[in-house]
Amino acid sequence: MAAMNTQRWIIVGLGLATAVIHFVLAFALSGGTIFLLNGLGYIALVAALYFIPQLAGMRGLVRWGLLAYTAVTFVLYFIMNWPDVWGPFGLLTKAIELVLIILLLMDRP
Repeated sequence: MAAMNTQRWIIVGLGLATAVIHFVLAFALSGGTIFLLNGLGYIALVAALYFIPQLAGMRGLVRWGLLAYTAVTFVLYFIMNWPDVWGPFGLLTKAIELVLIILLLMDRP
């Protein structure tokens, strides 16, 4: 397991919060498979980043993977929902993802 500090625990919390939101959307919407897969992706990447010791040597690569995954999710929300992007649930999720991106940019292995 990686040496954890406050910033890293916040990254874990934000990643899991985003995953939970995507799970809620998966079960609230018919055909929400994409949301289910997105939530699973967040959990897998957060686990790989800090909690799977076999991946410790690849932590920098995994961090960039999680950052890219989050950025793609962020951008696709606006592309797929335009012009109806102003819902509070969607904007809350995007705010969480934006903070996650910033913290991942600041985190160094």
